[in-house]
Amino acid sequence: MTLKYQKIGDIVLVKKDLTDEEINYLVDKTKCKTIVKYDYIKGDMRKPTIKILYGTETETIHKEHGCLFKINVSKVMWSMGNIEERKRMAYISNPDETVVDMFAGIGYFTIPMAKYSKPKKIYAIEINPDSYYYLCENVKLNRLNNVIPILSDNRDVELKNVADRVIMGYVLKTKFFLDKAFEFLKEGKKCTIHYHDTLAEKIMNTEPINEIKHHAEKHGYELLSYKIHKIKKYAPGVWHIVVDAELIKNK
Repeated sequence: MTLKYQKIGDIVLVKKDLTDEEINYLVDKTKCKTIVKYDYIKGDMRKPTIKILYGTETETIHKEHGCLFKINVSKVMWSMGNIEERKRMAYISNPDETVVDMFAGIGYFTIPMAKYSKPKKIYAIEINPDSYYYLCENVKLNRLNNVIPILSDNRDVELKNVADRVIMGYVLKTKFFLDKAFEFLKEGKKCTIHYHDTLAEKIMNTEPINEIKHHAEKHGYELLSYKIHKIKKYAPGVWHIVVDAELIKNK
């Protein structure tokens, strides 16, 4: 029997309803305590819509790439297709940097980056109180002392000229937060924005670059270089991408 699923701790996530035979097969194969149908993420709080197909418990501790993530899959999202991007971000910073993670969630990028790149400080901002709770739990679980969790809409956070690197791990509305991202960036040195978006394949190599250039010019920055990474297919003809944009403030 072939079934697509992802195991998060001892919970299995699937994308469709299952027959009793399929449920029994997955329980036997994975030794899971719960099987959850993961439908979609909704709203600015990024809350999941789920259906429990087997079991009752929805909280678990997941280990990925040497990091521990405590999560309740009924309350906060887990990006099933982003594992390679989480690995990539783990090593992209360095101990001389200060980082702002504008959409930190439970620490998807913050936790591995804090553990392996060891930047001086990561301001991890999250608007959803449930996600913020698990972010704080995950900072403790991984024994990190370089993460400052902040419960807030990132647009209300009073930080300016602090970040060598800004992570914008959001989709669909990301461009509306670029003004704040440039406010976080340090002046007088090269900085990086990791800009996520979901775009049609025919415009994904131009649209995000135009947005970043527009906001860079608006805030007195120059786009020095960029690289576009495909993360996963979001829909037919649509990709979730991330742009690594290197910028500097014009004198």
